[in-house]
Amino acid sequence: MDISSYLEPRPAPRALFDELDARRSRVRYMVPTSGGDWRSVTVGAHAEAVRRMALFFSTRISRGDRVAIFANNSVAFMSAALGAQAMGGVMVPIYPASTADQAAYVLEHCEARALCVGGEAELSRIFDAWERLPELKRIVLLGPVDVLDLAARRRERGLPTPTAKELEERCLPFERAIALGAARDAEDPCAFPAMLDAVTLDQIGLMLYTSGTSGPPKGVPLSHANVAANGADWLRVNAPLVEEGDTDLLWLPMTHIFGFGEACLGNTLGFTSYLTDAASVIPLLPEVRPQVFMSVPSVWEKIAASALAEEDPEQRIERLEASTGGRLRFCLSGGAGLSREVKSLFHSAGLLLVEGYGLTECSPTLTLNCSDAFRFDSVGKPLPSVSLRLADDGEILARGPNVFAGYHRDAEATAAAFDDEGWFHTGDLGRFTEDGFLQIVGRKKEILVTSGGKNIAPVNIEQRFADDPWIQHVVVYGDGHKYLVAGVFVDPTSTPDPLCPSSLGSETRASSLRALVEPRIARVNAELAHHETIKRFFVSEEPLSVEGGLLTATLKVKRKAVYERYAERFEALYAEPREQVAGPAAS
Repeated sequence: MDISSYLEPRPAPRALFDELDARRSRVRYMVPTSGGDWRSVTVGAHAEAVRRMALFFSTRISRGDRVAIFANNSVAFMSAALGAQAMGGVMVPIYPASTADQAAYVLEHCEARALCVGGEAELSRIFDAWERLPELKRIVLLGPVDVLDLAARRRERGLPTPTAKELEERCLPFERAIALGAARDAEDPCAFPAMLDAVTLDQIGLMLYTSGTSGPPKGVPLSHANVAANGADWLRVNAPLVEEGDTDLLWLPMTHIFGFGEACLGNTLGFTSYLTDAASVIPLLPEVRPQVFMSVPSVWEKIAASALAEEDPEQRIERLEASTGGRLRFCLSGGAGLSREVKSLFHSAGLLLVEGYGLTECSPTLTLNCSDAFRFDSVGKPLPSVSLRLADDGEILARGPNVFAGYHRDAEATAAAFDDEGWFHTGDLGRFTEDGFLQIVGRKKEILVTSGGKNIAPVNIEQRFADDPWIQHVVVYGDGHKYLVAGVFVDPTSTPDPLCPSSLGSETRASSLRALVEPRIARVNAELAHHETIKRFFVSEEPLSVEGGLLTATLKVKRKAVYERYAERFEALYAEPREQVAGPAAS
């Protein structure tokens, strides 16, 4: 594909409007209906909604103000996001799984003036934190919500609830916002083009919040130039595998830069994007038959599982093609490491499952494997405009036009993130292969130092369990101790059938779970250096969760919180008789 016309840097909304005349009647989104069918949304209809939302926002907030979006994926989400950017505002996504306290923190810290919520669940959490949000002037309801009914039900339960006057002044449905924007457009048809033309590349267009695994989330402001530079690099590397007008099946959360980036790529290349969710995405693959599919490792592993069950190589490929629709050309996996077995399976079918490495602060991508240069034991080579080097301790340092300038309202964290030469310190440890590919070793701040002086990256061990269907999380522990132990958190709904009957006594069940986990620990231990092996473990059927405070909103483990919650169980593993060290123990 000739990508030359797409490489000029521009703010994200321009990708939609610069090509509008040529693409107006094309289908941009396919949206599932309650009747099991699909409803089409053309490029022209989407662009009109973006235009009207921009005009609506322009009468309520000022350029540079933050517009937060707390919602699941929808066309309205993208209309609001691009509308905010088109009038010179900053889009701030809030993960839908966020608790009331987590959402309120983001809204307070970014000083949001407007908020778009997806539905009743999100709005109810905003009501929980209402007293903390006096600066929030407008709330747009992207989905159908009976606000007065919700308020009445909350009052009956004694929950904090805004007054009727507050609700009337601050809440309005998406359709009303669109109508107000249309009225402004009718009054002044030149207002929107002037606003869009005034948006410059150096303006902040997007502010995302880090996961907060080791403290409060940090706001990461990204300029239009940051994102545009990364997008151009991405196209240069992946051009051989994508085509204008492709079909993609989009389920990745638009509140994450991965999902939002996929939607923006679709605007650039004129994709038809079928919208779905995590629960429906795999069954829809053979129906939609996309050429482009981007996902996280757990989904790729589930897709691969049925094919890998076939012993004959040809039957494996046939099963894979049947389960994906048979038209896949571009496959991208991100968010965590993917097992080599899955990558090899797709490669045997003539498909490169692309992996890379990046951070929110880098808009987000730093490295990618690509069709003419890849290694399955790596995260690829640096993008064309990215410079990488390793510090003396192995930390990955980055520079480039895609790297942000500093954290929002956090000068101390910004100073700690950059050195005197302007290199951004990623916090990740890596190494380069002899042919220039980057390999990730672990997280610098999460390094465990044993009493014998061994430095160990626990993530490097924990990731080896990521494709196990019966284990939800493994958390390795052992800082300051002679050896490593672990907490193994299993999902009781996915354990084998013999373990499910409620008739099993607690001791029998515990013994069965230990028998289930022990060979898995042994298998991983066989791949590790002696000092990295897990010597003992406990098994818990209480899953780690966002609500329990042990996972971030993006489902990353809060290591410090897990260590604190399970401190007695971790430490008890070291109190067992010395002769048991060689064999794992469970409780």
